[in-house]
Amino acid sequence: MPEAIEGAHMGHPDFRVGGRIFATLSYPRRGFGMVKLTAEQQELFVNTRPKAFAPVPGKWGERGATHVRLQAAKQGDVREALTLAWQNHAPVPKARRD
Repeated sequence: MPEAIEGAHMGHPDFRVGGRIFATLSYPRRGFGMVKLTAEQQELFVNTRPKAFAPVPGKWGERGATHVRLQAAKQGDVREALTLAWQNHAPVPKARRD
């Protein structure tokens, strides 16, 4: 994931691109993660993989913030969710000028 960096926010490791958080670990507690999906992406993950993915409570969850239960999630599903979250927040490349 080009330009992604690891940081920390409120005591949790996080991952950012373009200065924006797209994923965290150990939130709300150890064994969980969070990915910032679109509401549509979140609906797909929650409906098709309900044991692994759940909306974050409140407004953040309504906007696509999604808990990941790491023990219940398949590696490929986590990879897909992380990739989507990164794509949602990655800066759009500027068009080349020739």
